[in-house]
Amino acid sequence: MTEQIQPPLLQVVRGEPSAEELAALTVVVAALSQRRPRRRPTPVGAWAERADVLRRPLLAGPGGWRASGRAS
Repeated sequence: MTEQIQPPLLQVVRGEPSAEELAALTVVVAALSQRRPRRRPTPVGAWAERADVLRRPLLAGPGGWRASGRAS
């Protein structure tokens, strides 16, 4: 069997990091590589608007049509 040599994932180009520093760097790089991209929130249509649930009830009677258009 022939083994293919892979290039190193990390390479120190300056300085002499300790074993602990290399371990910390490896953990951070591994954690970042496992991150999944954030999904965008699903847009909510006007039919599901929370403001409709929170508004005051519509009142029947004189001036009711005016009150229906006012904000809370």
